[in-house]
Amino acid sequence: MSELSTKCLIIGSGPAGYTAGIYTSRANLSPIMVDGRQPGGQLITTTDVENFPGYPEGIAGPQMMEDFRAQALRFGLKTVSGEVSEVDFSKRPFIVTINGGSQYIMADTIIIATGATAKYLGLPDEQKYMGLGVSACATCDGFFYRNRPVAVVGGGDTACEEAEYLSHLASKVYMIVRKDYLRASKYMQKRVLENDKIEVLFNTNTLSLFGENGLEGAHLIRHRGSEMEEEFDIAIDGFFLAIGHTPNTAIFGDALTLDEQGYIVTQGKSTATNIAGVFAAGDVADPSYQQAISAAGSGCRAALDAERFLMLNDN
Repeated sequence: MSELSTKCLIIGSGPAGYTAGIYTSRANLSPIMVDGRQPGGQLITTTDVENFPGYPEGIAGPQMMEDFRAQALRFGLKTVSGEVSEVDFSKRPFIVTINGGSQYIMADTIIIATGATAKYLGLPDEQKYMGLGVSACATCDGFFYRNRPVAVVGGGDTACEEAEYLSHLASKVYMIVRKDYLRASKYMQKRVLENDKIEVLFNTNTLSLFGENGLEGAHLIRHRGSEMEEEFDIAIDGFFLAIGHTPNTAIFGDALTLDEQGYIVTQGKSTATNIAGVFAAGDVADPSYQQAISAAGSGCRAALDAERFLMLNDN
């Protein structure tokens, strides 16, 4: 068992975490980062990123996160490989347990940047075609499907918004809705149902995806389990999941205030949580935007909030 101590511990290594690492390092807070189960966050599974400023030709997601990491390490960020298994926020310095007790870190402040995980249907083909047609972010990847047919899975506001967005890029948009109605607001339902480029497939589930060198289509079933059950295929190049995200907050739930969806609630316009000295940045506290650029911005804010907190509370 080993012990470390720091003025600022960063939990999570996506855009928010590494940006916080850059700012806290430059502020001489000697930060330590626990990089988590998937170092680099969701962008590690993204092929091309074209909407992040500073990369005019676009960049592969893993390479962009390597650039983030290199910049943070340049200023002195120290990283610890592993996952946080337990936290004690009852008093400062806080105590964080790593990898089931093999290591402990004592921290005067903590920035939580553990992100959120997109919900998938659980089909083996989703992983097979990840980055080759399957995506959980239309805003991120829709540009690659200009004048090509795509499908959006889901029937809520997010799904309708993504279908509407994609309709301005794709040649056709299918909405795969397992119920016989849309759960979205009346306004969004109207926009979708009146859009000539969107076809809503009600009472429909996805059985599998297919394609040789990338996604080419989906096997669907309509009215499953009923006398009207039928299987059919649609030809698509893109398959977008819009059934929600799960914030990675399970180990913090007993200590931090979460909203109904499990996202960390922050105080006013700051990144402060309900526990003094603990801050949240990125998708873990953002059910609305969930973009790399907004996550990076909140990582900056969390670092500045942590620095100010230490200035005001430590002698």
